[in-house]
Amino acid sequence: MTDVRQHFLEGLRDLASLASAVAEQLGPDIERALAMVRDTVSRRGTLFFCGNGGSAADAQHMATEYVVRYMRERRAYPAVALTTDTSLITAAGNDLGFEHIFSRQVEALARAGDLLIIHSTSGNSPNVLRAAEAARAKGVSVLAFSARDGGQLRALADHSVIIPTARTDRAQELHLCIEHLICEYVERSL
Repeated sequence: MTDVRQHFLEGLRDLASLASAVAEQLGPDIERALAMVRDTVSRRGTLFFCGNGGSAADAQHMATEYVVRYMRERRAYPAVALTTDTSLITAAGNDLGFEHIFSRQVEALARAGDLLIIHSTSGNSPNVLRAAEAARAKGVSVLAFSARDGGQLRALADHSVIIPTARTDRAQELHLCIEHLICEYVERSL
């Protein structure tokens, strides 16, 4: 077998092994995450997503799936990625500090009955921690997707789905997979 083929074989097997472990170990955590999303959408609450770097891309990706559609034609579900307004993000970062780029938006836009979904593999980024605090202050539930030990975010979230890995890329791959499955189930059940 060539080095290239071995490289891809090992990488995909590693991902499959972790996905299998997550499916076996985190079933109740994933079901609770589904219930939080489904309940919010069924009440016509808004899903707010945030994260940094690759997690910001995942936040945007998932907000789009809910607003446009994932697998089925259906009504648009209210969802907002707090990572997309560059004017707002740069103004908040400049005037208030980067740790407030998401919390300021939560303060302005979120209401009780909405759900803040935070993507943070470390669970320790100051801007997502401030967002969780702002959500809790407004009576908005917080669902966190993280890795490692969940970081400080674990204590601030109403519920966390924590991928048992130190690899950021693997955690993000599985966050997106799980969230796609949640979205698919929500579309099918509402």
